[in-house]
Order: sequence, then structure tokens, then C-alpha cells
Amino acid sequence: MAMESSPEQPVALGRVVQAVKGWVERCGAVWVEAQVIQINRRAGSSTVFMTMRDTLAQTSASISCSTAVLDAAGPLTEGTTVTAWIKPTVWSKNGALSFECREIRIAGEGRLLAQLEQRKRLLQAEGLFDPARKKRLPFLPRTIGLVTGAGSAAERDVLTNIALRWPAAQIEVRHALVQGPKAAEEVMARLAELDANPAVDVIIIARGGGSLEDLLPFSDEGLVRAVAAARTPVVTAIGHEPDIPIVDLAADLRASTPTDAAKRVVPDAREESERVTQAIGRIRGAVVNRVRVEQEHLDALRSRPVLRDPAGSFDIHYDRLENLRLRLDHAIDRSLTQHVTSLQHDLSRVRAMSPKATLERGYAVLVDGEGGSVASIHDVDLDDDVMAYLADGKLTLGVRAIDDPTGQATASMDDFEFDEEN
Repeated sequence: MAMESSPEQPVALGRVVQAVKGWVERCGAVWVEAQVIQINRRAGSSTVFMTMRDTLAQTSASISCSTAVLDAAGPLTEGTTVTAWIKPTVWSKNGALSFECREIRIAGEGRLLAQLEQRKRLLQAEGLFDPARKKRLPFLPRTIGLVTGAGSAAERDVLTNIALRWPAAQIEVRHALVQGPKAAEEVMARLAELDANPAVDVIIIARGGGSLEDLLPFSDEGLVRAVAAARTPVVTAIGHEPDIPIVDLAADLRASTPTDAAKRVVPDAREESERVTQAIGRIRGAVVNRVRVEQEHLDALRSRPVLRDPAGSFDIHYDRLENLRLRLDHAIDRSLTQHVTSLQHDLSRVRAMSPKATLERGYAVLVDGEGGSVASIHDVDLDDDVMAYLADGKLTLGVRAIDDPTGQATASMDDFEFDEEN
């Protein structure tokens, strides 16, 4: 509705803004496609302000939405193309035209990437990508399992490079669809078949490069869980270096290409042969060096005097022994001399005190008839027989008189009768 106005009768600005607001908001909501060029989140506010630009024309508009609407869209970054359900509105305070957004969807490939990112976060939260769960590849697998497309370049690259690096390698190939709706299911089935084979020590899942849509089966949640749960170590080689499907994160090892996968699962025979040759050379050098050191040690031992002349030490000990023997002889001689001298002194004293020596000086020993010693005149009576032991024999005497100094003699010595016995 037109408003009548003139310089003399102007219309209040607020009325005009309110009128425009009413006209604009009658337009209702509409779905638009645009590119997000700026996102402004304000701390503590539940409203997010964005600037969107037309994908074809240089036209932009201010968009406001709640944080709930923005978060529901998934990981949204500047530069992402989206489809948004917006409704035009006018701010009463400043008359600015803005659009209120009530739903955002990431468009085209961006939407697909957002879904994959959300799936990746959910699986990561379960711990399926945890490095601690990843299994170590065997150094030299007995049998290598390969899941790939039939007659594909990926199959040719893996087989050729494994044969070049380790010609004796055994490979179990299982063909499966690697693109399309049934690809993930077939890859899971072939993976389970190889994982159940106890002879298979490592499994390669290989596919050449392709678009995001072509590689979608390798971000399938079921396939990701099957790879994470496999008993056998799994190596993925999907696409090229920039391509990282979700299954790569769950695999025990991600190879950048099928050729790289072949290099990871088997060693290079020529390199290993060179390493063995080098190791043998080092061992030989170590043995030769050890023998040389021990020979030098042995030469040092042999150069010692005791080993040059083994009898030399006996000569030294013989001289010591001879010296000790001489000292012992001298000590024995001195000891014998001392004992002989002492014995002679003792013998002289004994001889001086012996009855024989006394007898040789003219003394005699008297005994009565019963062999008892006669030491006093009171030990015999008159007419008793006594025997006198002299130095050269004995005499048998008869007592005829006893001379008692304290009394009167009863007989004289001339009255004695005796017999001499030798």
C-alpha cells in the first residue's frame, strides 16, 4: 500500500521500515543454493551469522541461523556449497535486509564428504582406528591374500612387484567388485574367506584410483568393521596418495598405492641378500678380530718368563728349598749339641749321686738277711748275718759286736767272721 507524504507532511521512518518488513516477510521461505564465504560465531550467543554468495553471480546476502541448525548440517567450513531453506526478513532497528535460515544441507560432493566425516568420527569414537589395535605385518609371509578387481591394474601392480621382490612368494587372489552398490559386500566376503585360511599371513585389499563416488564402497561402515575385526593383518591400497577412504584408517597398514603395498608385505630379495652378505662380512671380521685379540693375549702369556722356561720357577724354589734345608740342618745340629751337653751335665750329676760312685770311694752298703737296708746299729742284733755291697762285689758278714757310742760295746771288729763273694 502506498503511503501519502510530502515535505510538509513526512512519514515516520519506523512506519516505512515496518511496512517494508511486512512486504518482505510475505515472500515466505525458499530453498536456495549458495556458497558459504563467512561464518561468524559469537561467544555465548545461540545465533550464528553467515555470509552466502551465489554460485554463479557476484551476489551475496547475510544469513542468520541457530547453532543447532548449523551443527545439524555437519562439519561446515567456509567455501562449502550448500542448499539452505531461508526466509527474508528486515531488522526493525536498522532496516537491514537479512535472511533467516531454518535448515542447511551440504550440496553435492560436500554433502557426501560431510556424511563420510560424520561416519569417520563415530567409528573413531568406538576406537576402531586406535593404533594399539593394529597388528604387525610378518617379515616374510607364507601366503599373501589379495582382494582386488579381476584383471585390474591394481592386481597387475601387486602381483608384478611381489614377484620382482620375492619370486618365491605364494599369493591367494580373490576377485571382487571394487565399485558400485555391491562392492563392499563382495570385498567383505572375500576378506572373510582369506581371513579364515590359516596359511594366509597378510591380506591386501587393492583398487586403483577413482572419483569420490567410485571409492565410496571402501568407506562402507560394514567393510570398515570387518577390516578392524580381521584376525589376519590387513593392508589397504585404495586409490592414490590423496585418496583416503575410511577403511584405510581401520587397516593395520595403509599403502599409498598397490605398488607400495607389494613393497610393504615382502622384502626385496636382492636387498636382503646384500644384507646377509654384509652381515657375513661383519661376522667374519668380528671373528678374525677376536682371534687376533686372543692370539695377542696368548702371545703375551707365552712371553712371560714362567712360560718361556717352565723349569725356571723350579730352580728358584729349589734354591729356596736348599737354603731352608741348610738352615734346618744347622738348627738340628745346634739343638742336638745343646741336648748332648745338657745330657752330659745331667749324666755327670747322676753319676756323682749314684751308689756305685760312693762305693768306688770306699763306702759299702749293708743289708740284713731279708734284704732290708741297715742304716743303724739298731737294725741288727748280735750274731745276725749282714751283707756288705762293695764296688767290685759283696761280703757276707756276721755281727759279733755292736758299738753304741752312747753305751758299752758288746764286741770288737776283730771278732767278725765274713765270707767274700764275687
